[in-house]
Amino acid sequence: MSREIRLNEMTSVLRPLEYPLNPSATAAACDDVTLVLAEGEANMGEILRQSDRDTFASAEDAEAEVMSLLPRNAVGEPFQSEGDA
Repeated sequence: MSREIRLNEMTSVLRPLEYPLNPSATAAACDDVTLVLAEGEANMGEILRQSDRDTFASAEDAEAEVMSLLPRNAVGEPFQSEGDA
């Protein structure tokens, strides 16, 4: 069964996994997860397979890696902030 989640819900998918985990095992656990991005969507397992890391020590570690692998426009327009006047 596939799941669709927003970026801010990623920890709920990663936290139940037992760490340390390598990217392949983490990707396999997340193959059914679609991340809803600001522009489009991406399969979380496919994103994790792009990692060149040896292991993830925690859910936060895996989440940071996913965020670093996403395209720039995944979270909105580059260089813009709602707080800018």
